[in-house]
Amino acid sequence: MSAKKSEIKDKKKAVVYQVFTRLFGNTNSNNIPWGTIEQNGVGKFNDFTDKALKEIKDLGVTHIWYTGVPHHALIGDYSAIGISHDSPEVVKGRAGSPYAVKDYYNVNPDLAVNPANRLQEFEALIKRTHKAGLKLLIDIVPNHVARKYEGKSNPDGVKDFGEMDDITQEYHKHNNFYYIPNTPFEIPHIDEPLNGESNPHIDGKFEEFPAKWTGNGSRMAKPDRNDWYETVRVNYGIKPDGSKDFHELPWDFHAKSHSEHFEFWQDKEVPDSWNKFRDIALYWTEKGVDGFRYDMAEMVPYEFWSYMNSAIKMKNPDAFLLAEVYNPNEYRNYIHLGKMDYLYDKVETYDKLKDIIQGRSWPDDLSAIKYRMSDIEHHMLHFLDNHDEQRLASPEFAGDPHRAKPLMVVSATISSSPTMIYFGQEVGEAANEDAGFGTRSRTSIFDYIGVPNHQRWMNNGKFDGGQLTEQEKDLRDFYKRLLNFSIKSPAMTGAFQDIQYYNREVTHGYATGIYSYTRWSENQKLIVITNFYSEEGYSFELKLPSDIIQKWNLKEGNNYKITDQLYEESVLELRVENGEGKVHISISASQSFIFQLEESN
Repeated sequence: MSAKKSEIKDKKKAVVYQVFTRLFGNTNSNNIPWGTIEQNGVGKFNDFTDKALKEIKDLGVTHIWYTGVPHHALIGDYSAIGISHDSPEVVKGRAGSPYAVKDYYNVNPDLAVNPANRLQEFEALIKRTHKAGLKLLIDIVPNHVARKYEGKSNPDGVKDFGEMDDITQEYHKHNNFYYIPNTPFEIPHIDEPLNGESNPHIDGKFEEFPAKWTGNGSRMAKPDRNDWYETVRVNYGIKPDGSKDFHELPWDFHAKSHSEHFEFWQDKEVPDSWNKFRDIALYWTEKGVDGFRYDMAEMVPYEFWSYMNSAIKMKNPDAFLLAEVYNPNEYRNYIHLGKMDYLYDKVETYDKLKDIIQGRSWPDDLSAIKYRMSDIEHHMLHFLDNHDEQRLASPEFAGDPHRAKPLMVVSATISSSPTMIYFGQEVGEAANEDAGFGTRSRTSIFDYIGVPNHQRWMNNGKFDGGQLTEQEKDLRDFYKRLLNFSIKSPAMTGAFQDIQYYNREVTHGYATGIYSYTRWSENQKLIVITNFYSEEGYSFELKLPSDIIQKWNLKEGNNYKITDQLYEESVLELRVENGEGKVHISISASQSFIFQLEESN
């Protein structure tokens, strides 16, 4: 296999720090299942102090994704400021799902010290984030909205979702929702809302007439308990038979620029929902939001994404547009036609790394994934932890945050893609709590809960790691070293060549859990070696094949110093003999090296 012939020009490695905004600043450690906001506490926008943001930046972060900012349905009484009650029968948990948005032009009142001024408090956080040298993302959930959407904060002239719909028709191009005409919505058979707690808004009679299609596409007036029953599906001009009721992009638009996509749509009639979401995105862009993470983007046609993303880029060419897409067959359509900057690399790299650490696969296949996606690698965001997945340190994944270090090294260095970590990952959070609606192994996004390891780092608002154990401090130091190296290293956006198969064939003692590759740019040459095995170390003579020796212009008979860039404690000698590079490696269990070629002796 050959390396990429040239560096990725004008690209920089990015690191996204995803933080569940409601949980970040919460110092309450009661963690009572189904606990109220009074019992278990909640974090606020104001908890992201200058100190907190500086520490996040110093970790090696370039972008922070504030998850759960738009006002979503929740169980709480904010009627004093004009917010209607949400029925517990169509809200998941007590704190509510951040993906059941109730008002796109305002923010979650739970997150404000003064809920009446919640938007102003978030605007102040935008300014603090930028002052810290970070860019920020928020969520847009295009596929569905809360069952009881109410735009209390709409700008002048903005009509609410569904306000102008013809509810006598199942489908109309300019309806925002799909309907089941003349049929009332029925609450699904679910476990007792609020764990059986008495609540005046639990009456078994949630009023919705006519019933709307449910967020995941269910067309039943009484959805199943496993459906996204708390949400309703948004209509993007896809008819019930699946055909498209809008202009499709010409075949050659894969290669067109954002501005050309923007121009294409200027004289086209598009469904009303397209305009609504475009206007929402531009509203937040105008307020200083630097980009968006799009929930379940592949449930919405890529023509819409062309329309909206090109409009965003016309306002902010540097906007960071990240999409949740899980179908590899559609990756290139959403990147090139939908004009996405980045997609989740879950199905390929994430799933493979999880299989490796759980003993279901060897690491060799990582190279095949890398080469298979070489044309789009910069667009594929790497992660090992997020709000949807089992925590990296949980028994259901790696079982130990230190055992997971090799996964993190590969995830961060194998390509030019952005890297994302989830708050608490860097201190080994394992999500052991039973939060109520949410259960252990995932930090609950539905409940008021604390995040213990993160709280120890937060240290009652000092954000200095004062309560961390020595192991947790060491882990955070590892993340800080790795992430800062990745964003500063020119080789991370340079060439890649696998040396795995070569060493598998010719190197004695090269264990099945070892994985190695090279990265280089004009001024930096790296050898990455990692040991996925957590119980045994190995010694062997690593080989660099002759084609790499030639590409790196290494001289026959010379010795070259190589220094580990993670800890700078390991300094070894690379020898060039018979056209091949050789270096003796001793690697401990779960250890990784990023060796940089230094000089000739």
